[in-house]
Amino acid sequence: MSQVRDWVGVVALASMFMEGGAAQAQGNAVRCGDTLTQHTRLTRDLLCPGTEAPALRVVGTGIVLDLGGHTVGRTGPEMGDSQGIVVESNGTVRNGTIRGFRWGYVLDSGADSVRLHELSLVDNGTAVYHRGGYARFLITNSRMQGNTTGMSSEFDAATGEFNIRSSFFTGNGRVMFVDAHDVDVLGSTFNANANVIECFNGNIRIRSSTLAMNTAVGSLAFDPAGGFDFCSELRFEDTLIANNTALAPPEAPVWGPFRFVMRNSWVVNNGSGLHAGSRTVYLEGNTFWDNAGGLTLADLPETVPYPLKGIVRGNHFLRNAGDGFRVLEPSKPTVEDNTAMNNVGWGIHAPNAYDGGGNVARGNGAGNCEGVFCSDS
Repeated sequence: MSQVRDWVGVVALASMFMEGGAAQAQGNAVRCGDTLTQHTRLTRDLLCPGTEAPALRVVGTGIVLDLGGHTVGRTGPEMGDSQGIVVESNGTVRNGTIRGFRWGYVLDSGADSVRLHELSLVDNGTAVYHRGGYARFLITNSRMQGNTTGMSSEFDAATGEFNIRSSFFTGNGRVMFVDAHDVDVLGSTFNANANVIECFNGNIRIRSSTLAMNTAVGSLAFDPAGGFDFCSELRFEDTLIANNTALAPPEAPVWGPFRFVMRNSWVVNNGSGLHAGSRTVYLEGNTFWDNAGGLTLADLPETVPYPLKGIVRGNHFLRNAGDGFRVLEPSKPTVEDNTAMNNVGWGIHAPNAYDGGGNVARGNGAGNCEGVFCSDS
């Protein structure tokens, strides 16, 4: 009998540590409103009325909730204050769909490291909501579609990190509202959303990704009164930004992060140019091609002026329907080794910039260079 008990214990322990192992609670026993304290795998869809009580609550540390390819969804006609899956401890939710709730996946305070893997979050008010405390989110191989907001958090109550890997975002009103979080996106696609980024306060890094056919890429307003309405850093690396209606919405036409970094990225065939105000920039190896305008840099509208500084190096400004590259006074970036060709306006217009040399311009409609010397080859 002792040997039998030992064997059962080994099997149970193995199932806890094997991702994808046998669930500790059977899916056909799970009902709307249940609180889960052990590994669970659903064996059927779970369709729940749209009440304030969550469809499922997860409270056990390290639990894997495997939806088994099924849907946790709302059945009632009104979204109200409905909640899908509320998580109160570290663990993973994976392999299924969360659909139709006011808040789809909710992380309450008490958890500080969670994973969402191979999830589809569809037609929710807010797909992923961080309610309070500090936490790290890892979102992998997932899809957000048709949500009013993809990711958001409780104002002045939640901080942390969103790490997004190999995920797809389409048809959302606003993909991410960033407030006191660091966002790191890698290998992901943002397609046909109303607005990809609204940065109220935080840092955003987007790497090896595609942002295409969105109504706007980002709203990054700056509060000249010195409030919290600013983005600390916006960074694009090895990313394609193409065929968007505009890079910024008309109500907030200028991106205003304190630090703006763009490296080895393509900005192609967008319906507006890129106008950015910042304290510091580092823009290297990018191509701005066939946009309704090129790149314009300016100071932030701060109460105490702080002239923009930084490096603009090795970029290509080609066939834009305005200036290729313009720097508004009194900004003072160093401009070097850039190429501006066949833009409708100026190639490079930077009367107050530092001339680092090596700039090339030709075939620009309003003139090739102002403020820096350019050769034609």
